[in-house]
Amino acid sequence: MPSDARILIVDDHEDTLYALESALAPLGYRLARATSGDEALKQVLRGQVGLLLLDVRMPGVSGLDVVRYLRRLEQTQHIPVVLLTGFGLDPELTATAFGLGVADLITKPVDPWTLRTKIRYLYDAHQRHRALERELRELRALLKDPPDPGPALPHPSPPHPDARVPYQRDPQNTATTPNRT
Repeated sequence: MPSDARILIVDDHEDTLYALESALAPLGYRLARATSGDEALKQVLRGQVGLLLLDVRMPGVSGLDVVRYLRRLEQTQHIPVVLLTGFGLDPELTATAFGLGVADLITKPVDPWTLRTKIRYLYDAHQRHRALERELRELRALLKDPPDPGPALPHPSPPHPDARVPYQRDPQNTATTPNRT
């Protein structure tokens, strides 16, 4: 795995956390867990979270509250978030979630194959995006502070004037002579 960023799974039910970890384990990504919105925020703010799989309804700080907070901070506003709900997709929840910029909204119980496919795509796309951002920062830094090119190379001397005259063969002699006409 090219990155050390984790997928943070957040749910207030241990059995759901276990099921989600089991479904995502075959991907080989580093997984972390949290059982509350507060705990999730602390882990995300510590860094190295590449994707958040987050239950919508939890006691205290809800999943939507976590997303609202993350979207206000520059360091966390681009982390992909997949929301999970066990209460179905009502139009208000869907509008609010996608209005906050979540990547997807999934209903429980979750199909493991579908979950793995979505998570793999979102996580890998986010990691590629982060790599491109790093490369862009490095290139911009090089443009601001270009490396020393070393000693200047001497300019080549101009060609001799006879070098521009095409040579023609003398039909009686095999030697070539410049055409001076």
